[in-house]
Amino acid sequence: FIACGPPSTGTDPKTPDETYASVNGKAIKMQEVDRIVKQQAQGQEAKLSPLELNQARLQILQSLIQQEVMFQKAEKEKTLPTDDDVTTEFNKLKTASGKSAEDFAKEMEKQGETEATIREGLKRQLAVNKLIEKVTGKIEPPKDSEIEAFYKGNPEAFVKKKGVKLAIIVVDPTKSGEGDSTVDDASANLKAQEINTKLKQGVDFATVARESSEDQSRAQGGDIGYISEEQLKQAYGGQLVGFMDPKVQIGTLIARPLEGKIYFIKLVERSDKDENLTLESTGVRQQITDSLTNARKNLVSQAYAAQAMNEAKVDNLLLKKIIENPNELSGARPAVSPTAANTNTADANKDAKANTNTPKANTNTSKAAGNTATNTKPETKPEANKANTK
Repeated sequence: FIACGPPSTGTDPKTPDETYASVNGKAIKMQEVDRIVKQQAQGQEAKLSPLELNQARLQILQSLIQQEVMFQKAEKEKTLPTDDDVTTEFNKLKTASGKSAEDFAKEMEKQGETEATIREGLKRQLAVNKLIEKVTGKIEPPKDSEIEAFYKGNPEAFVKKKGVKLAIIVVDPTKSGEGDSTVDDASANLKAQEINTKLKQGVDFATVARESSEDQSRAQGGDIGYISEEQLKQAYGGQLVGFMDPKVQIGTLIARPLEGKIYFIKLVERSDKDENLTLESTGVRQQITDSLTNARKNLVSQAYAAQAMNEAKVDNLLLKKIIENPNELSGARPAVSPTAANTNTADANKDAKANTNTPKANTNTSKAAGNTATNTKPETKPEANKANTK
């Protein structure tokens, strides 16, 4: 345990009920902001300096303000989900955690959540998603002339390089993103064993990826598209270039630790030579259609969110406090006594053994419309040729 409590500054609130900001008169309380700070810091927020603590608070508060603005717009546009919709999503969350009802309840408590707070987060997320669908619903697919012009204007994007198409399942012990259910090496290894068992039993790879992968590619069933031979040589020190060997059969699956994570990698397709794709090549016309349509949707979503923010009456009280008390924002972290440090280390080791396959119960995942675009490839992967997904 830390020898001293959270840092105290003139910007720290007196009570958990103190208002940090208001959106059209709706208050965002200190306790809501600091609950998320604690989740992101994994219980180590007491080690933060006043400067670091308030940096984290400001970032989280801004996100909550945007979420509140968009939720209020969803209320006005009548895109709120039904109770049954929320229950369905909540049950999916419990099922995806792989935990018993008792263990799931314990994890909620550990994260500072209750069933009510999780359901409220899901309600807001669904409401904003439905709002964006309504706003972008009037967008029409591009005309043939636009598709043809895009194809002619981007010839380099339609060269299928010699390479492979891969699908992945990722287990990330660092708990670095939404959907991560592992928090350390022990829980990551346990989850990897469960995934390996399912795959050996013949469960569909894409299904397992959607249920268990801790990577954004899970939304596409693990599909990360086409990767050229040159990119394979550059990625992970060339450890995957063996997939180019003609002797390696399509459908081959390997499990391997890469860059601190555990990867299950499936060879979906291989091309032994460069190929120029035409508009009539499989999937090209549809891919251009999807790309142009999604680009319009993303721009309209961002514009709508920006307009909503401009129209809203936002009063950021925490921001004002920080500006008024700049000299109280010390960058010095709290001192930790040797005894406390040793105790904290022991507790951390104990937690590492106990927290196996722990789901992330935090449901503060509602995003402003400007963040609705989804990156379907992990940041550690080489950018695959987007035209070569088929």
